[in-house]
Amino acid sequence: MMHILISNDDGWGAKGILTLVKVMRQYGEVTVVAPSGPQSGQSNAMTVGEPVSLDLVSEAPGLRIYTCSGTPTDCVKLAFHQLFTDRMPDLVCSGINHGDNGTINVLYSGTMGATFEGTVHGIPSIGWSICNHDPDADFSEMERWMPELMRLILAEPYAFGRCWNVNAPAGRIKGIRFTRHCRGYWAKEWKMVEEKPGHMLFTLAGDYVNLEPEAEDTDQWACANGYISVCPDSIDMTDYTVLKHLQEHA
Repeated sequence: MMHILISNDDGWGAKGILTLVKVMRQYGEVTVVAPSGPQSGQSNAMTVGEPVSLDLVSEAPGLRIYTCSGTPTDCVKLAFHQLFTDRMPDLVCSGINHGDNGTINVLYSGTMGATFEGTVHGIPSIGWSICNHDPDADFSEMERWMPELMRLILAEPYAFGRCWNVNAPAGRIKGIRFTRHCRGYWAKEWKMVEEKPGHMLFTLAGDYVNLEPEAEDTDQWACANGYISVCPDSIDMTDYTVLKHLQEHA
């Protein structure tokens, strides 16, 4: 029986993490360490210069739930440091995030930040997201596909530094695609909501610009066309093509 650590960036009590806990309890013992409030967009940020709290919310056979005042990365780090002193978890799962974490979003995602932190410690890790920002998003279709996703992902031999980024479309799902990240960026990222002399107030907005809309091997295409995207991500950011060129011509 596996021991699974679960975190997220929407905070404990979000519908997505409740769904994830429900599914993962079928696979083993579950420990949840989730932010006490929303932490979206935190990437791998850590809390520096102030204390971070860890509070036990509830405990039942096969399930422990804690909240943490810090970021998703804080949650995973603190769980490893404080709760898994004798045995590390067999799997780290983060999500299910309310919103797409494919393409360029992987750089900003607190959901994937927690996933990367599990990978840093040599533990198989999966980030789960749905392309729906609604707090009351319907996860039933994604939940139906999760056993098959678990089968496919866990069948792959573990490689240090690799994790999995799973993004499901909203609505009916046609199947599963193994993908790469789409090249794109966010435009018009800020919306002004107040302007006074010497003072401007903005909220985050933006339009996603897909630089390769015809490419059918990307996470963006998969989700836009009704497929679950499963993308292998790596914490190794080395550009090996450039490195090889430099070494050959040094």
